[in-house]
Amino acid sequence: MRGNAQATRERLIKAATREFAAHGIAGGRVDRIARAACSNKAQIYHYFGSKDALFDAVFDAQVVRTTRMIPMDPADLPGYAGRLHDGYEQHPEISRLATWYRLERAERHEPIESIITSSLDKVAAIEAAQRSGLLPGRFTATELLTLVLTLAATWTAHPPEFQYVADRGDIERRRLVTDSVAALLGTASR
Repeated sequence: MRGNAQATRERLIKAATREFAAHGIAGGRVDRIARAACSNKAQIYHYFGSKDALFDAVFDAQVVRTTRMIPMDPADLPGYAGRLHDGYEQHPEISRLATWYRLERAERHEPIESIITSSLDKVAAIEAAQRSGLLPGRFTATELLTLVLTLAATWTAHPPEFQYVADRGDIERRRLVTDSVAALLGTASR
C-alpha cells in the first residue's frame, strides 16, 4: 500500500507542476490537478493539506531536482551558470514556478527549507573557495552567488518577444552567460 501512496503523491506533484507552471497558485485548479493525476481532490488534501502546501511541495521538489541535476562547482562558476542556463532552457517550468513563487508567495511566513539549505551550502562552498584563493574576494560569497544565479536566468526572465530584440541564438546566449560570469571573476571563459 505504501508504494501506491508514493505513486499517487508523485503523480499529484507531476500534475501540479504542470498546472502551477501554467497558471500560478491562484489560477491553479485542484480539480484539474486531480484529473491529470488520475486521482481526486480528496487525495490532494490528504497528502498535502492545502493547495498552497501542494505548491510548496512542487517548488521544493524542483529545487531539490535542480540542485541534484546541476550541482555547483565553485572552481567553475562560469560552467555552473551555463549549465543552469541550459537547465532553465530545457525545463521552462523551473523559471515559471520561481516567478509564480516570487509573485504569489512573497509574503509567506514559512520558508522552504530546501531553498535555504541549497543557498547556504553554495555560499559556504564559495566562501571556502575565496579563502583558498580559488575565487576572488571582490564580492561577498552571497553577492557572487546572487550574480551567478541572476546571470544564468537572464534569458528566461524576459518576455518571449525580447528574442526579436536580442537577436541571439541559444549558443550565443549561453556564451554570454558564461563570459559574463567569467568577467565577474576576472578570468577567461571556458
